[in-house]
Amino acid sequence: MKKFSMLVNANDKLGHINPEIYGHFSEHLGRCIYEGIYVGEDSDIPNIHGLRKDIIDAFKQIRMPVLRWPGGCFADEYHWMDGIGPKENRKKLINTNWGGVTEDNSFGTHEFMELCELVGCEPYINGNVGSGTVREMSEWIEYMTREDGSPMAELRRANGREKAWKVKYFGVGNENWGCGGMMRPQYYVDKYRDFQAYCKNHSGNHLYKIACGPSGSDYNWMEVLMQNLTPDMASGVDLHNYTVPVWPITDSATEFDADKYYDYVNLAYGMDTLLTRHTEIMNKYDPDGKIKLVLGEWGCWYAVEPGTNPGFLYQQNTMRDAIVAAVELNIFNRHSDRLAMANLAQAVNVLQSVVLTEGDKMIKTPTFHIFDMYKEHQGADAVYCQTENVNVKEGKNTPMVSSSASVKDGRMTITLANVDIDEDCELSISLHGFKAQKVSARILTAEVHTYNTFDNPENVKAQDYSATIADGMVNVSLPACSVVELVVE
Repeated sequence: MKKFSMLVNANDKLGHINPEIYGHFSEHLGRCIYEGIYVGEDSDIPNIHGLRKDIIDAFKQIRMPVLRWPGGCFADEYHWMDGIGPKENRKKLINTNWGGVTEDNSFGTHEFMELCELVGCEPYINGNVGSGTVREMSEWIEYMTREDGSPMAELRRANGREKAWKVKYFGVGNENWGCGGMMRPQYYVDKYRDFQAYCKNHSGNHLYKIACGPSGSDYNWMEVLMQNLTPDMASGVDLHNYTVPVWPITDSATEFDADKYYDYVNLAYGMDTLLTRHTEIMNKYDPDGKIKLVLGEWGCWYAVEPGTNPGFLYQQNTMRDAIVAAVELNIFNRHSDRLAMANLAQAVNVLQSVVLTEGDKMIKTPTFHIFDMYKEHQGADAVYCQTENVNVKEGKNTPMVSSSASVKDGRMTITLANVDIDEDCELSISLHGFKAQKVSARILTAEVHTYNTFDNPENVKAQDYSATIADGMVNVSLPACSVVELVVE
């Protein structure tokens, strides 16, 4: 068994961990909305105005801070007026991006905003630049946020909502370099400057306007945006990056060998380089850090489960996904000085979901348990931590132990992942600037291919664990393929 030392310095603050770094994403894609979040008021599945109660409770358990909607690629074909008013009168359309299925718009603005109110999270609305108009976007904001008797406020009241909603996060377009219009960066930034000028602050609501950022390592896109944006135009830039070794995607979510496992873990560690390089560009044009980095979509992407619609992107979720999520969330904590939000793709039944549904059944995935274990980081200050380490794959930057630490309200949270699937290790943690009197722990661990099923929903779940304090040092063992949360007081 390997033994490592680790140093945590509570006096060396890296940044404030915005709760929204632990955000999520919901799109009209496959069974994320319909048969997932929304089952309709006439469903036998317990619901509140058609919204599944068990999913609401699951989102509340992980303290979901923000939820992005309606896309994704769907956002730049979505016309919000199709999704308001009596449901029998709402316009039907074909979802050309995802499966070619009929979209009946029974889940629209009112349903989404009620979901956010029930969960207690911030809504992140993504507006339509690709096929929409400035007027359409401007009126949607007015519809949601204006209190007085403007035309859009009166329309909202006629549709049953008297009081305006508060909408903080608003995205001006999605993936406009791709499915959102195949735009070049200069063209997009000019369109952004135009659209955002009509995204008004109504009735005391203040929009946090988010520009479409680059795909992965497209550093030129970031460069062009930052050259042409000022903090009064944009509060954030939305980067998208998935954990995918190669396109097109053929890898199975559940059947993989050790090499394929480490390929994904190595890519997860690569998120640090990606965020560092984009941050360097942002620092060059915005040294005061007023425009924040947003990671609008991230997570593992595999081939769909056999027998499912290839346009629905339904995949299982193993202990490998838990390790990847733990590694990347640790990296996000370390970048919290510039990174203000991250949205896992997607919340339900699509890609690296936190919950899966099948009829009236719902299961919490291994990734769900990571978000539950990491939730104490929300709103805390990230602090310096460094682990003595070895790489588990020769020639790759794949440290055996991933870590991050934060302090809030006199409590220190340390999250650790042993990414090695064969060997255990022990950590002796030295704390500077923080006096440790007691420690509690939870662990998530299983054989790497293990996942939860509807017949066996608790194959992988977080459990209480043991750690000790001796001579001011916190000591803990990390089994192979495990994630541990320590709370030190």
